[in-house]
Amino acid sequence: MSNDRFASAHVMVREYQELEKQMADPSIHEDQGKARQLGRRYAQLGPVVAGFNAWKSAADDLEAAKEMAAEDPSFASEIPAMEASVETAADKLEELLLPRDPNDDRDVIIEVKAGAGGDESALFAGDLVRMYQRYAEKRNWKIEIIDMTESDLGGYKDISMAIKSKGTPEPGTTPYARLKFEGGVHRVQRVPETESQGRIHTSAAGVLVLPEAEEVDVELNMNDVRVDVYRSSGPGGQGVNTTDSAVRLTHIPTGIVVSCQNERSQIQNKATAMAVLQSKLLERRRQEEQAKINALKGDNSGSWGNQMRSYVLAPYQMVKDLRTDYETGNTSAVLNGEIDEFIEAGIRWRRSS
Repeated sequence: MSNDRFASAHVMVREYQELEKQMADPSIHEDQGKARQLGRRYAQLGPVVAGFNAWKSAADDLEAAKEMAAEDPSFASEIPAMEASVETAADKLEELLLPRDPNDDRDVIIEVKAGAGGDESALFAGDLVRMYQRYAEKRNWKIEIIDMTESDLGGYKDISMAIKSKGTPEPGTTPYARLKFEGGVHRVQRVPETESQGRIHTSAAGVLVLPEAEEVDVELNMNDVRVDVYRSSGPGGQGVNTTDSAVRLTHIPTGIVVSCQNERSQIQNKATAMAVLQSKLLERRRQEEQAKINALKGDNSGSWGNQMRSYVLAPYQMVKDLRTDYETGNTSAVLNGEIDEFIEAGIRWRRSS
């Protein structure tokens, strides 16, 4: 079997070996940002290198068996099974070499906003936030609240939170890789806590999912950013309501506004808000590039992520993904963070679309 078939894999193996040498140098860890970048790429290449080594080992074993069979025909009976093993390993390696979403190794920022339905929508937004928090806890991810506006009756009018993995996760297991297709409008049908006569209401909340950007991803001219500070109004520790620690950033060219008030200091809030602003600018760039590709392809279908999931809690129990048609009657489990089946269905759907 020609090695030319997997020339790109050879390049990745060499890159992996070079990264291994760099990461063994203690001085590289003096720059934590650089160390994280190298570690992320190293983890990304790991499965490809393992797949390449498995294929090469099988191919080498097959070549050796053919040489022995030329001298001893008794070895010939093993060759068909070994050829099948080589092809299986080759198919696996080809799958690993397929182009992947470059953001799949990132952490994620999720925004949830109450929509139509008033107080009931805010309560539902709170349910969605708890659903994602429970899911993150099950996967041992870290959750950081960035900013939130609570409703008088509970839940959230809007909330932003970062979900971060710990250590260096395998590709495809990061928060963004798992949650990126959760964005869109989530709709609920139920008898709300605010309803005294038992009538069924329908309300909705919007979910926005952003890959967390790094400084190297977006060149940000601070002359384009207006910085406003104001007094925090939510949780945050002693002094949160007595100092102008909350920060609002407005990116003048795009009109994007980001605020953060959950850290103790103005400096911390500004840094967190800046990270969110960079993530939103990165996502805006991605959407613009995708729109250009769609225009060239003649794709006028628009965004897939409008109304994407329906939660029916009355008069019967069902949660259904409106894109993939996957559904379950175990609504309490879903709202408690058991959403892996929906996520897997979303990944399959996107690959085939």
